[in-house]
Amino acid sequence: MKIQTFEERKMERNLGISLLIAGKSGVGKTSLVNDLKDPVLLIDMEAGDLSVKNKLCDTIKVRTVEELFDLAVIIGGANPAIIDEKEWFSQAHYDRVNDAVGGREKFIGKYKTIMFDSLTEMGRIFLKWAEKQPENNVNGKLNLRGCYGDLARHGLRLLHHLKHTSDINIIFVSILEEVLDDFNRKSYSLQIEGAKIAKELAGILDEVFTMDFKKSDKDGKIYRVFYTSADNEFGYPAKDRSGILKPIEIANLDTILEKIKGTTNDKS
Repeated sequence: MKIQTFEERKMERNLGISLLIAGKSGVGKTSLVNDLKDPVLLIDMEAGDLSVKNKLCDTIKVRTVEELFDLAVIIGGANPAIIDEKEWFSQAHYDRVNDAVGGREKFIGKYKTIMFDSLTEMGRIFLKWAEKQPENNVNGKLNLRGCYGDLARHGLRLLHHLKHTSDINIIFVSILEEVLDDFNRKSYSLQIEGAKIAKELAGILDEVFTMDFKKSDKDGKIYRVFYTSADNEFGYPAKDRSGILKPIEIANLDTILEKIKGTTNDKS
């Protein structure tokens, strides 16, 4: 057990940020990687990398839960609290994946940011996996409650593990869903299988932004922006744990990450 000083904590948090970017389909969430000037790894679950033109962006295509957990353990390391060597995130799990990829440093050491595209598709992958588990198939009938329980439990476990990555920015993107109630009142929520994950995400990650188009009052041009505060006119999901961002920021990932880490003094 070790006491961490303020300076040590500040140095650690400057290394990696966990961030969710929500937005309607077509707003350009994936293309945000084009802003980044340092090497970035795109975890592509949607075969949606056509908009990526950044030469510093590499891609891994993922289709299974097993691939997701192997990626998560090599990114976030072993969890010392897990004793059972057969469990995901155990030291044995990490060692197996580390050997298979030729070492963590060789595999992902050059990347400053890893983007998961998308959280929406990740939920579908988990649900398909849960539907195939024997305990969720009883007498030929699918136990949907058990499936969504597995989805929430293991999905949140993976997100919590990735959130503790200290040397790489971890970014998730998600489709934003518009919902109308019986009185035709509009609200917005994350399009993710299972309500529990969507409900708990804001408490897990450092930053939550909604991305949208906005017309500038100054020049009349249309810009892509991040809504960073929950106190916005649309009720978009948003949260800024850093406390230094404006309620609406121009949607440039490189600028935003530098601003959060304090490497830029831009207050405009």
